[in-house]
Amino acid sequence: MRFPDYKDDWCKEKLGRLMDFKVTNSFSRNDLNYDNGAVKNIHYGDIHTKFQTLLDITREEVPYVNKNISLDRISDDYYCKEGDLVFADASEDLIDVGKSIEILNLNNEKLLSGLHTLLARPKQGLFFKGFNGYLFKSKNVRLQIQKEAQGTKVLSISARRISNIKLSFPSEKEQEKITSFLSRLDQRIQTQSKIIENFESLMIGLRQKIFLQKIRFKSNNGNKFPEWTKIQLGKLITKTGNKNKKNIQYPIYSINNKEGFLPQNEQFEGMNSNDRGYDISLYKLIKKNTFAYNPARINVGSIGYSRDLEDVIVSSLYVCFKTKEELQDEYLYQYLETFPFKKDVLRYSEGGVRQYLFFENFSKIKIPLPCIDEQIRIANFLSSIDEKIEKEKYILEQYQQQKKYLLQNLFI
Repeated sequence: MRFPDYKDDWCKEKLGRLMDFKVTNSFSRNDLNYDNGAVKNIHYGDIHTKFQTLLDITREEVPYVNKNISLDRISDDYYCKEGDLVFADASEDLIDVGKSIEILNLNNEKLLSGLHTLLARPKQGLFFKGFNGYLFKSKNVRLQIQKEAQGTKVLSISARRISNIKLSFPSEKEQEKITSFLSRLDQRIQTQSKIIENFESLMIGLRQKIFLQKIRFKSNNGNKFPEWTKIQLGKLITKTGNKNKKNIQYPIYSINNKEGFLPQNEQFEGMNSNDRGYDISLYKLIKKNTFAYNPARINVGSIGYSRDLEDVIVSSLYVCFKTKEELQDEYLYQYLETFPFKKDVLRYSEGGVRQYLFFENFSKIKIPLPCIDEQIRIANFLSSIDEKIEKEKYILEQYQQQKKYLLQNLFI
């Protein structure tokens, strides 16, 4: 896949002939701060979790080296320059070993490459600034880096080994075209991520105000709804969970703190209880409009609502329940996301190293309860924002898939 008007063959060469490696430091997190300093420092953990492919120091939160640390022995040549590549040389998994960023904009600030990083400086006149950031995200380059990685529990990559990988690159003009195209797509991804972040922040604020009754709804004729009461969940829900006694091969589901109900082999990649010989006749049947949670993981938000999902089974460890007519399902679903509920989960959990919240104690949690009509108003309002967030997430996913496709096909 190439842009029109570009027909020349790409150059191929080992990385070691194209770049020089510079000395990095070993400053730990304790040697860094986010308040003040004269020199900033890249920590390998931030490459894994925070930084964009092309690092613009004006747009990223990069820590300073503490003022009490002497930098006198660090040569000027070891400070980062625009166009440099910084690799994280250690990772707990193969996917991220050798993950890299390119320095795009330093804004005349001083920057060092720190603990567990490799600093590579391309030779002049070979690469358009920004191109390498994307080249090192391409499938071919990533696979080569992964093959050069060493280790068992913690994987690592050295300057010597990474120098062996072969890079393919076009003329600077074509590099510029590729870089410009991908950077515009990255900007869309960042903007879309910010849209989602803003909606999620709005949702947190609205939930808090609604359930603290700082925002109240009115009936169709403009009248105020009755005052709220506070009632234990045990009076509003019924424990369910009939077992799969006929041993029917229903789809097996799990529950996590992001998606709620999801197929077990998606939650635990490649896992299938049938293949492992588990007795699924002990598993619990899930019907429509059922809530379920893991007593050992509800403290991290692992609770789900099945809605229209039915005829699936979950582990016998799960607690399952349905609401009575006084409690609207979607209203409860929204309340489960609030800070007061999560605080009560911790309050009523029992155990030592591992905390559990079984149904008996779960039933003791009190929730604010408006009349059913106001519950419906609240649920509809908050659900509409949830739907908007899901639509925005879908758009983001499409952008990310597009980028993944381009990274696989724009590079040889």
